[in-house]
Amino acid sequence: MRALVRQRRTGVRAGLAAAAALSLAGAAFMPAGPAAADTDPPSGTPATVSADPLPTAQVDGVVWSMATVGNTVYATGSFTKARPAGVAAGGAGEVDRGNILAFDLTTGKLSTSFVHTLDGQGLRIIASPDGSRVYVGGDFTKVDGKAHNHLAAFDTTTGALIDSFAPNVHNRVRAIAATDSTVYVGGNFFNVNGSGRTRLAAVKATDGSNIATWKPTADDDEVYALALYGDRVLVGGKFQKLNGEAHVGIAAVSATNGGTLPWSSRPVPTKQSSTNFSYVTDLRVDDGIVYAGADGEGYHWFDGRFAAKADTGDLVWLDNCYGATYGVYPVANEVYSVSHAHDCTSLGAFPDTNPQTNHRALSETKAATGTDHGSPGTNSNYSRQPVPSLLHWFPKLAIGSFTKQYQAAWAVTGSGDYVAMGGEFPKVNGKAQQGLVRFAVKAKAPNKVGPESADLKAPTASARLGGTVRVTWKTTWDMDNASLKYEVLRDGGTTPVGTLTRSAAFWNQASLVYNDTSVPSGTHTYKIRVVDANGNTVTSAASNSVRR
Repeated sequence: MRALVRQRRTGVRAGLAAAAALSLAGAAFMPAGPAAADTDPPSGTPATVSADPLPTAQVDGVVWSMATVGNTVYATGSFTKARPAGVAAGGAGEVDRGNILAFDLTTGKLSTSFVHTLDGQGLRIIASPDGSRVYVGGDFTKVDGKAHNHLAAFDTTTGALIDSFAPNVHNRVRAIAATDSTVYVGGNFFNVNGSGRTRLAAVKATDGSNIATWKPTADDDEVYALALYGDRVLVGGKFQKLNGEAHVGIAAVSATNGGTLPWSSRPVPTKQSSTNFSYVTDLRVDDGIVYAGADGEGYHWFDGRFAAKADTGDLVWLDNCYGATYGVYPVANEVYSVSHAHDCTSLGAFPDTNPQTNHRALSETKAATGTDHGSPGTNSNYSRQPVPSLLHWFPKLAIGSFTKQYQAAWAVTGSGDYVAMGGEFPKVNGKAQQGLVRFAVKAKAPNKVGPESADLKAPTASARLGGTVRVTWKTTWDMDNASLKYEVLRDGGTTPVGTLTRSAAFWNQASLVYNDTSVPSGTHTYKIRVVDANGNTVTSAASNSVRR
């Protein structure tokens, strides 16, 4: 994956003591990166949530999809148990949960009033527009022992299964969108309630009976995501044709009769072979814009995210980061996503590495801020298209092994001041937290994630002509603060003899230099103390000794 961010080169602000000078070692600079990581964020840059993982209920498997109603998050996937935050598997408080659960977004505590069992995995869960229901689809055929073939509904007020809504979908449901009267579903089925349907169907919200006039067809492959905008049903997935017409991965049909509606952009490249293609994994509409995630199979096929006008399909931006995107969540001025991003050079951000390193939770601007800096992806229909900016937010989600796909998060949701992620990760920021996690805006977070200590090495000190001691070190970085303050400490003291502020991310660390011109005679050592905006600090080991 690749990604583009607005670049800026600025001078570094130095705090000069009367007898000390601070400077940057220019030869050590990396190429300019995004504004959010290379300098202080420009005025108007959206603020992300904190990178502090908040205590959240855990699961023993994988969460595929989540939906939020008020302060309640509904999650579905493949799991049999849930337990409180901080509790190891099998520990105190662990309870049975059969592939579906709910928890409080503000506290992370598991709901005890929403307890149900799907006899197979759930793949998609969404809320009705008024929030009175959640709909779940997947591989199950029974809910709480009752026949509900691949699609079911629950009352969010009582937590009860809605028995009267019982459509009979003959195979997997992956995608759901709903109005107050109609439920649209997509997947890999060919029959609903005994009537032929090709991967798309609409049923009545009252009893699950078919909407007879709605029969669009995803002709050649699976539907993964649906979203609604006015009279338009937006359809995403692996298909290359819809209603017999060429529509690759994304299309729009009438919510009334299923007829094809105009869609102007072509963000998903045409399939080349069974191993070389891209497809849409998730769709979210916000303020007239649809945001989408994509998975590319094969070298450098489209893996990132795009935004388009929901009423026309006109492309707003296309972020060509590499490393499949599984879920997106637009909120305020940001778009959060879960993926295994490993190359975001098209955003002016982190490049690929060898061996490859993956970054599994990202945030970027809703607005386009520049044009793609990288080469087009394989079979791409776009070059130098608009792109957003990558924001400085890099929590660490560990890979899981439950699905044997060795990914971390698969789903993202939220509401108000919180963002939640679900998947198969066993740890977040190195701390045990399995399958579910929350993050809050900084005003409601503990803000204890500080500068990275592992990347802060002991500085090097060297005597210079004229009695000056030069101190050189490499910057570190912070998961949710771009700008860090570097304080130079002499001889174990706690009062800095010099201070420098520098912004950096994990991919664009630089070498800094402090020239200590007021050194008393004798032997000296130096340490570097790094302070973030929240007051968190890390201090390096001592430098070599140097004699003045």
